[in-house]
Amino acid sequence: MPEREPDARATGARPERSAASNAPGALSPDVSRLTSGGKVDPDLLRAAAAGDDDESDRPLTVTFKLTRDLCKRLDKYLQDRIPFMSRTQLQRLIAEQAVTVNDRPPKASTNLRFGDVVQVILPPPPATEIVGEDIPLDVLYEDNDLIVVNKQADLIVHPARGNKSGTLINALAWHFARHSCGALSNVGREEARPGVVHRLDRSTTGVLIIAKTDTAHWRLARQFENRTTDKRYLAVVQGHVEPVADVIDLPIGKHPVHRELMAVRYDPGAKESRTIYRVREQYSGFALVELELHTGRTHQIRVHLSHLGWPIVGDEAYGGRAMRASDISGALGDEEVVISRQALHATTLSVRHPSEGRPMEFIAPLPPDLRRLIALLRAHRGGGRGTAPAGSRIDLGRLLAD
Repeated sequence: MPEREPDARATGARPERSAASNAPGALSPDVSRLTSGGKVDPDLLRAAAAGDDDESDRPLTVTFKLTRDLCKRLDKYLQDRIPFMSRTQLQRLIAEQAVTVNDRPPKASTNLRFGDVVQVILPPPPATEIVGEDIPLDVLYEDNDLIVVNKQADLIVHPARGNKSGTLINALAWHFARHSCGALSNVGREEARPGVVHRLDRSTTGVLIIAKTDTAHWRLARQFENRTTDKRYLAVVQGHVEPVADVIDLPIGKHPVHRELMAVRYDPGAKESRTIYRVREQYSGFALVELELHTGRTHQIRVHLSHLGWPIVGDEAYGGRAMRASDISGALGDEEVVISRQALHATTLSVRHPSEGRPMEFIAPLPPDLRRLIALLRAHRGGGRGTAPAGSRIDLGRLLAD
């Protein structure tokens, strides 16, 4: 439980619309109390943001004054006071100088003392109301506790500030409203991601499980946290992969330059990251790899493979490149784009049912672009020398059968 400081105060005010008020620390007169119990209340913050119709996304500023000596890091203190934001999000605000301590830009590690004044420019939290949208869903399984889908490419899992619609959660809200088959769990609703137990990148396809009740959510989340799930992916990578199976045990943290990306790092901010890969088919200049996740870091598979010199085909953020048919066959004039996203597919997921305890395995069929890519590689890049290192579980014959 976070240490409480009942005497800390927070007030919210809109920045003035003058150039001077854009400077750090500039505040207009106090127009709203934004705290409840010493913490920023997301509902009050949301209501204050919605009060200005022409600029509803404009940030608000909250101010805390320490009335006793906590000797606590700034990022941890803010995590206690602004619970709807993750520590990573708060560290990003600090790095972007949206936080000041005594009118000066601090570090996340700055220790707070008696009398310090902490000022935070906050974006409004995402709206909690999920609007249903008629977006096609490939439902693999559904019951009263959970729904499992085969996520398509170019689909974000849940609303965020830059993507408030067109997400999987919007599609599920529509699905439930039309089929009267339940609703999303309330866990995560304040962050506009109800029911989201785990995520896939926007361009990654495959198995995704969503909780429909709070009990199911916590029980499934515990399985992911305790690493008792079995998650298997298929990826087509560039390069010759040797050895045919190995453990990638490399810590991952924020990229030092490109803050939207991740990188292998060895500083205290990096987190343990472990991936097992097994080569299933080797082609000339490419390989089809089965991947088993033991941790679930952001972009983990993409970063690990790229770091070892085997970027995923189509993953331009991490050194891969989009593939045209001519890139594989060598036939001039065949400029059909085979795949322009990362060739990564969450193929299987094994969990225990949150209510019944029985083991369940879900398998997502391969999308057409990935099937086409593998077919071209088999036909033009050596036929695919198949292997099945110990521990392989994905049934390629079943997945690639016509």
